[in-house]
Amino acid sequence: MTIRILGRANSFNVRKVLWASDELGVAYTREDWGRGFRPTTDPEFQAINPIGLVPAVVLEDGTVLRESNTIIRFLATVSGDTALYPAAPIARAGVEQWMDWANYETSISLRGAFLGGQLNEPPWNHPWFIEQGRAHITKEVGQLDAHLARGGPYITGESFTLADIPIGLVVNRWFNLTFEGKPDYPAVARYYETLSERPAYLKHGRNGLP
Repeated sequence: MTIRILGRANSFNVRKVLWASDELGVAYTREDWGRGFRPTTDPEFQAINPIGLVPAVVLEDGTVLRESNTIIRFLATVSGDTALYPAAPIARAGVEQWMDWANYETSISLRGAFLGGQLNEPPWNHPWFIEQGRAHITKEVGQLDAHLARGGPYITGESFTLADIPIGLVVNRWFNLTFEGKPDYPAVARYYETLSERPAYLKHGRNGLP
């Protein structure tokens, strides 16, 4: 299977798909779309993904997938990799709850803390929104630190799973934030270094641009 990935390589969500593809041994080609490249309002992109967001993935039969967490779950399923994406319902739910937490909790706070506070991107760079983002991501990474201190070395325990992909990208952004009063979280720091032993994380996660 070879997939076609539409989206710039420095996109948070595109990086999930690239990282997962490398972990799973999925062949892919990638095309630059989105901020700084061809706009996703272009009719060619809209014909593929009318939602207008990256990544979009085109399968060999022409089927189009969108939403990064859905895409990487699909790739793990068709690859038959039950280590990264367990078949047992409880174990699978343990993976998915952290994937959803990264998407629905930290993505909001990182808009203020990272896109606004670090990159100064409008409309996220309003001082109030930056302050709220920094406060919330500090709380959320603190929750992650407490969770990792109780277990680990990976999110769901001893083994690397799909949960570590979105969480690993959140952690990468955390360590690229600079603001007064930012705390040190030792369990998160250990987790960051553990992930950094994986070549695919070094390629798409740790060294990826914002």
